[in-house]
Amino acid sequence: RWKMSTPIPEEYKNMIIMDAQKIDEIAPLVDFVFCAVDMKKDEIKALEEKYAKAEIPVVSNNSANRWTPDVPMVIPEVNDAHLEVIEAQRRRLGTKRGFIAVKPNCSIQSYVGALTPLRKYGIKEVVATTYQAISGAGKTFNEWPEMIDNLIPYIGGEEEKSEKEPLRVWGEVVNGEVVPATAPVITTQCLRVPVTDGHMAAVFVRFENKPTKEEILEAWKNFAGKPQTLGLPSAPEQFITYFEEDNRPQTGLDRDLYGGMGVSVGRLRPDTVYDYKFVGLSHNTLRGAAGGAVLIAELLYREGYLTKA
Repeated sequence: RWKMSTPIPEEYKNMIIMDAQKIDEIAPLVDFVFCAVDMKKDEIKALEEKYAKAEIPVVSNNSANRWTPDVPMVIPEVNDAHLEVIEAQRRRLGTKRGFIAVKPNCSIQSYVGALTPLRKYGIKEVVATTYQAISGAGKTFNEWPEMIDNLIPYIGGEEEKSEKEPLRVWGEVVNGEVVPATAPVITTQCLRVPVTDGHMAAVFVRFENKPTKEEILEAWKNFAGKPQTLGLPSAPEQFITYFEEDNRPQTGLDRDLYGGMGVSVGRLRPDTVYDYKFVGLSHNTLRGAAGGAVLIAELLYREGYLTKA
């Protein structure tokens, strides 16, 4: 079941896998846990809450708690301020250490980061089409030969997540809950493409106060979040990297930028229907999944939310 292109490291071949339901056995061994399980959503939600109530913080890759009002759904460079909702969550759960924090959908990483520094110009409408790698479905080409030389124009549930989750990321904490933003209007299409890793987005955007191309490029260049200012170990030195070449970013060339934690953008140009269009790229299993969860944990630690049991 090893999915990586590199061989499994020797030290992990014989690693003992414990039953995640045996929380009493696991609790003395850990300070916090990452959660990425293949279960029904209600079962995942119950499992994560059991860990939190056992005073074990949870950093989750699952979608089950993404819309729980007092659970922060975090892209560390974008909405680190949402961590403050953890105190309200702890009051609800009756915990001192335990809580749940979640990572958003992998596909939105390719465009939400790039749009964030442009929100000061009043983003009105966004159209995004994502071209998503097969690893996003937990597959390799050996397991999914039907994807070779093929494109599937449907990924179940992905378009709803891609349209709604950015608004929660851009929301505000009010009275102990994350209240989603009400704008911009976002519409998406999500396609599965024959690529191993890396989600690409083609983005069209309309503004209330249209910036110049130079202003957009400057905003991307200068944008840095809490991970960069804190110098977190997994943080890319440059969160958003713009490529001037007409044929960049490319999935095969640029998905591993800054260890797969950087976001690449390119092809910024005026559009005949919207104000501008551009393409964005992020590594779905690094920035969008495991690496993103590690970065959240690093941020939680530096902000004082993760302490020794």
